[in-house]
Amino acid sequence: MEITNLDQLFNPQSIAVIGASTKEKTVGNDIAKNLATGGFTGKVFLVNPNADELFGLKVYHDISEINENIDLLIICIPAQFVPQVIAQTAKNNVKAVAVISAGFKEAGNYELETELVRVCKQNNIALIGPNCLGVINPQIKLNASFAALMPAAGNVAFISQSGALCTSVIDYARNMKIGFSKFISIGNKADVDELGLIEYLSSDPDTKVILIYAESLNNSQRLIELCKKVTKGTNPKPIIILKSGKTQAGASAIASHTGSLSSGDSAYQALFSQAGIIRANSISELFNYAQIFSKNTLKKMDNVAIVTNAGGPGVVTTDEVVENGMNLAKISEETEAKLKQNLPPAANTHNPIDLLGDAKADRYEIALQNLVLDQNVDGIIVVLTPQSMSEIEATAQAIIKVKQTTDKPITVCFMGKESVASGVNLLQQNNVATTEFPEAAAKSLATLGKFVNQSQISNNEYFYFDDINKEKVRQIFDTARQNGQNSFPESQALEIFQAYNFPLLKSKQAHNADEVQNIADEFNCNMAMKIVSPDILHKSDVGGVILNINKDNIRQKFAEIMTTVSQHKPEAKLEGVLLMEMAPENGVEVILGANKDPMLGSMIMFGLGGIYVEVFKDVVFGIAPITRQDAQKMLQSIKSKKIFDGVRGKAEMDKEKIIECLGRLSCLLADFPEITELDINPLMVLPKGEGVRVLDGRIVIK
Repeated sequence: MEITNLDQLFNPQSIAVIGASTKEKTVGNDIAKNLATGGFTGKVFLVNPNADELFGLKVYHDISEINENIDLLIICIPAQFVPQVIAQTAKNNVKAVAVISAGFKEAGNYELETELVRVCKQNNIALIGPNCLGVINPQIKLNASFAALMPAAGNVAFISQSGALCTSVIDYARNMKIGFSKFISIGNKADVDELGLIEYLSSDPDTKVILIYAESLNNSQRLIELCKKVTKGTNPKPIIILKSGKTQAGASAIASHTGSLSSGDSAYQALFSQAGIIRANSISELFNYAQIFSKNTLKKMDNVAIVTNAGGPGVVTTDEVVENGMNLAKISEETEAKLKQNLPPAANTHNPIDLLGDAKADRYEIALQNLVLDQNVDGIIVVLTPQSMSEIEATAQAIIKVKQTTDKPITVCFMGKESVASGVNLLQQNNVATTEFPEAAAKSLATLGKFVNQSQISNNEYFYFDDINKEKVRQIFDTARQNGQNSFPESQALEIFQAYNFPLLKSKQAHNADEVQNIADEFNCNMAMKIVSPDILHKSDVGGVILNINKDNIRQKFAEIMTTVSQHKPEAKLEGVLLMEMAPENGVEVILGANKDPMLGSMIMFGLGGIYVEVFKDVVFGIAPITRQDAQKMLQSIKSKKIFDGVRGKAEMDKEKIIECLGRLSCLLADFPEITELDINPLMVLPKGEGVRVLDGRIVIK
């Protein structure tokens, strides 16, 4: 599938509809009607063996009767006939096909969908669907779908897995005066998916913002790389995704710490963060973001001014501005003097600027005219509550007038419904972003600012180390498979970590009391003793860890641990103990982990570690492989991040070595995708300059 094929999908010169029905209120009839009567100026060929004319157009009885090139094929016939019909169009040089028909993978017919894809690839045809609504390009009045309404033309592209949601979005967007550059329902996305469309839209001059409704996403690494390119550079385009299925009730439990902490949505959260994708948590938020980006210039958004006619909403908006990471702009003395000169004495000319309840349009206009000229103000939130003397439409016109003179982002909240509807309608018609409540206004403006900041950060390369022994790990895994082993307890896991040059403590495994004594004499230091068993996951839970042992009591402690564990876990196979030098006591315990997401691949986990990791659940996730930038973001994203800076007289921790270990874990996972679970818990982080130490770990492969 070539990008040029997608261009002919959205800008076809000729279209054929297979299954153009004469029966009203059917898919085939609605699509034919939209194409014949909606203003599309290209050629339209309708195919139906039982009709001669429809909507004033000739109807062909069979596709073989059409002897011209067809750019776009629309199919709405029973699923079992679709591959055969597409194969018959080879002579027509078809570039793209939208299969509206259902009855493929979603109905359990996997082989039929596979055949459909095969036929399309064989003929170099871009396939949209099957089981989709169709394709719309308002720029050329193309409505190749069964949506009843044609969206207005604009700069927002919308991609959706759900066809039913598409029709609601069109209706809602028309009401909010949001226009679309492209509108695509991808259904089963058997061929063309979000990736192909994002790549196409990234260079589409009509598209400024990309909205996506997704139920699932694949090929995470390609998606991350592509979105990082699209959302950065000289012409960054925001990609905003509404992802359904946040909760996964009934998901199978996973034994590792990482698995139990990674809810079904954790992988997607990590994916969006790394890719620079903006996540909308609701349909209303999706449209708030669509407005703020499509109707404003991309500008930094550190300092915000608030203009209101009511103190209460002003305070609410102030709280939201600060909580969303922005600052109240410090109004310049010059601006404040002009405001005092032109506003009533009782008006508050400090930020938030309170124009008082009797404010009419002139006060809003004066305030905004001065604020857009103030270099200390990056963006403005305008709030109006309807009072008896409020001039709703005139105030809207005043806002529109000022916005046309500036490139500073402005968003407006006229609080109310019926009494402010005419003003809101005016604002939306004139390309001004609106929200129903001030909280949404602040969050939307902050989201725009965060996107601008992120778009200016250069992309890093993935981690690479030249001091790892990949071959040694490969041999360990190969030998394990030959022996039917897929789980690696601590002693074996440490050998794997050592091959990737993770910093380890001195350790050795002992199988009996004599070996224990010999190792203790060799180490000649305080040690930790840990049970070794393929059947025991969390050693502390069964008394399988004893600390601060020395060579004088080593035999006694060995007998104790073997007895205790046998009592707690009598069915477990005990393979001895691991003796490890005691870790320094001046560190912070963190956890590094990995888990395999079936759709998105290897997830990396980082957070506060130790035995309370599942209590505090202060962890974040990334998708392997990661960059240094990604690792730094993970470190800064946990709630307890200030611990590593040094608090209450404690030393600053060695954050650089945490980042390095995240990088080494990323390389291990990239090199060995068969790793399904991994825990390094704890990783002891020592003061700056002293490094880190792996204290415990386990690995599971498929």
